[in-house]
Amino acid sequence: MEGRGNQRTMKGVVVSSKMEKTIVVRTERLVKHAVFHKYIRQYAKYKAHDEGNQCRVGDKVLIVESRPLSRDKRWRMRTILERAK
Repeated sequence: MEGRGNQRTMKGVVVSSKMEKTIVVRTERLVKHAVFHKYIRQYAKYKAHDEGNQCRVGDKVLIVESRPLSRDKRWRMRTILERAK
């Protein structure tokens, strides 16, 4: 899957791995508030393809944008950065 243009990558934590070959990854980003100028954490959840069913809840993973794999699955798990304790 390498070499298909610029692919977006994100780091996140696996919050669900109950589906077959699919994980749900929660990502976090910091956004500056327009009025109060404080940084606010915003979270988003993405469904990602996990071919070998090797991820568990709590793992930190790297996901990569890919072609649509199902109705709401547009990401693919590339590597497990850190295993859950």
